[in-house]
Amino acid sequence: MFSLYRKEIATFFCSATGYLVVSVFLTATGLFLWIVPGQSNIIYGGYATLEPLFAIAPWIFLLLVPAVAMRLIADERRTGTMELLLIRPLSALQIVTAKYLAGLTVVLISILPTLAYVAVVWQLGSTPGNLDVGATTGSYIGLMLLGAVYMALSLFASSTTDNQITAFVVGAVLCFAFYAGFDSLATIPALSGAATVIESCGIASHYNGISRGVIDSRDLIYFASTAAAAVYLTSLRLRRR
Repeated sequence: MFSLYRKEIATFFCSATGYLVVSVFLTATGLFLWIVPGQSNIIYGGYATLEPLFAIAPWIFLLLVPAVAMRLIADERRTGTMELLLIRPLSALQIVTAKYLAGLTVVLISILPTLAYVAVVWQLGSTPGNLDVGATTGSYIGLMLLGAVYMALSLFASSTTDNQITAFVVGAVLCFAFYAGFDSLATIPALSGAATVIESCGIASHYNGISRGVIDSRDLIYFASTAAAAVYLTSLRLRRR
């Protein structure tokens, strides 16, 4: 299992994929935070805070994470190498877990360089160091958990087809549905009585809670169980093959 994990990591960074993912994430966040005028621009906002980063990151991840995951299983099916994996002394769950962890590692690596933004904002305040460290730490934890769920959903999408473009589209739609779809359902008047329950089924409410620096066990359980369920369903699809 670990050898498969290392193989996937090597595949990402021996090609342009891994570097492209990190570059795109840093470029997109850098443009929105420092250059493009708007509500997300820290300089125009007048406050030394990283809240704009954690507000736009989930939307950038909607495209970034499915792009990382789209080839993990779909390409194996297209080239016929999935059958070679399935006859190895590894269970379907172990194969999926190794691929999931490899994809998640690439996503987490793309987040690491944004720590430079923390140092910049730390110095930008009228009093250097006037930054809510607790909220910032919680936001980073929330962003990592968000990436974990997005990766699990996108990996499931990759297992449904042998076409990478289709896997990307399905993965992006699944991530969007889990992030914003439930909140949209909760606004329907006919469902107003169950609005709180419906919202709690979506990612946004749990992500927003952690981003405020409040680490609630219910939020952690939601992210862990959702990612685990998606990984398990992906392994079931492979087992059926």
